[in-house]
Amino acid sequence: MGAALLVALSGALAADGLKLKKVKPDNNPPAYAAFSRPLSEEDQDRHALERLAFGAHPGDLERLEQTGLKRWLEQALHPEKVLENSLLEQRLPALSSIQMPPAALYAQSQSGDMPVKNTRKLVASELAEAKILRAVYSNRQFAELLDDFWFSHFNVFLNKGADRFFIASYEREAIRPHLFGQFYDLLLATASSPAMLFYLDNWQSAGRNTRRSPANKRARGLNENYARELLELHTLGVDGGYTQQDVIEVARCFTGWTIARPARGGGFEYNDRRHDKGRKVVLGHVIRAGGGMNDGIQVLAILAHHPATARHISFQLAQRFVADDPPPSLVDRMTHTFLKTGGDLRQVLQTMLGSPEFWSEGAYRAKVKTPLEIVASALRASNADVQSAQALANELQKLGEPLYRKIEPSGYSNANADWVSTAGLLERMNFALALAANR
Repeated sequence: MGAALLVALSGALAADGLKLKKVKPDNNPPAYAAFSRPLSEEDQDRHALERLAFGAHPGDLERLEQTGLKRWLEQALHPEKVLENSLLEQRLPALSSIQMPPAALYAQSQSGDMPVKNTRKLVASELAEAKILRAVYSNRQFAELLDDFWFSHFNVFLNKGADRFFIASYEREAIRPHLFGQFYDLLLATASSPAMLFYLDNWQSAGRNTRRSPANKRARGLNENYARELLELHTLGVDGGYTQQDVIEVARCFTGWTIARPARGGGFEYNDRRHDKGRKVVLGHVIRAGGGMNDGIQVLAILAHHPATARHISFQLAQRFVADDPPPSLVDRMTHTFLKTGGDLRQVLQTMLGSPEFWSEGAYRAKVKTPLEIVASALRASNADVQSAQALANELQKLGEPLYRKIEPSGYSNANADWVSTAGLLERMNFALALAANR
């Protein structure tokens, strides 16, 4: 980026809330020197389309140049102001299962028209089709990338029992509404979602001194699964300074967070009879005895505003959108923004997109595309007419990214190395050949 353009763009973006900091990434070690070298003006536009969208449609580069990078970035950060693709809006309603409440899906599976074993197939098929159609056709490209990022960050596995009923509403209600909001709200939405409670078994967790009764006959004692992933993956990070005792204390705080009739697609329910009402200490914070559901709420507030969480989330976002090993200068500023704003994700993203590091040679073409990005960007570049996305979903499975079917809580990786292998590259070439031959 030329010096004059950097100054002009910085002023223009600052006026609209997107601050392109006129700072030099000079507190980085020598290994990050490439992040101090600005991109040319022409490469900036290409970089924006490749990194903040699922690639470019024919003509997108010319339209971006006419719109101007500043306005284009503002639209990316405010997708609610962007008119959605009419073709996409026409096709999504036909995928009825992704709009249905969990209880309605269960009722349909009991009607005789849709056996339970076929419900999962229908949901899996329509969820995958919707994700591919959005990636290919949506005018709100950055939002779709963030939806994919956050779903993987708060991963839930479709094929685990009752989650076939919950996963569509999980993405629809817990993930998508909070892409540009407060991190605490996103964390609370996932923590209280039946999909997460079932996937990580917290719905069965009960305090040590609770008794089995007709109301809590499914309780099997304390379950630490959700507490561990909440600390390690969702918030603090593996090096976030927590201990095994913190995991136990957090698990105690979330006893009683359960699901009403999970096998029938029931909703979130707090069961006070399962809750451990004893005193807890989480990361040095005392949670008084005698509490109830608010014990878990307190934990989420502690974690959402913790410095280790701010750094972990900032690093994850920078790794996803900048480089596998993002420069410390950028992660530091994103962390500062996170803490200053109480976890305002839009402002954290503004800090990233307004940084010289993002628009540097170090970030340009530094990321290997995931299978979903490969497929979507190829379809966008070729202006393909997707009549049915099911064959494409099958291709994604062969490429190593079966949608909504990542078993491990860690979700799909943001790192290049996890997507580059001999077999993986061969499958990518086979896909390209098949697409070029219209197969």
